[in-house]
Amino acid sequence: QVQVVESGGGLAQAGGSLSLSCTVSGSPFSANTMGWYRQAPGKQRELVATITSGGRIDYADSVKGRFTIARDNAKNTIYLQMNSLKPEDTAVYYCSARAYFTAWGDYWGKGTLVTVSS
Repeated sequence: QVQVVESGGGLAQAGGSLSLSCTVSGSPFSANTMGWYRQAPGKQRELVATITSGGRIDYADSVKGRFTIARDNAKNTIYLQMNSLKPEDTAVYYCSARAYFTAWGDYWGKGTLVTVSS
């Protein structure tokens, strides 16, 4: 069974930095597109950044220039380096992966909380 597990996050002050990581396990193949999404209280889940197995990257406009997504295909792991954090970055951050088990499907982690204080 495919598992998606996030780590990192926590509390930071505005202007500070935090990092997240996400590892996919249980699949016989490397995950295809992986990404980070976030959901703030009372808001819908939104895209933060995605990265394909080939290294193509997309960012939400709100995080461009501040967040960096990276990937280690050998470890089936992605990372999110978050710099210049703002209070509006406060949210639960979820990792998503398109992975193979008996078929290709989209899998989600349980989320990790990022809180940015002003």
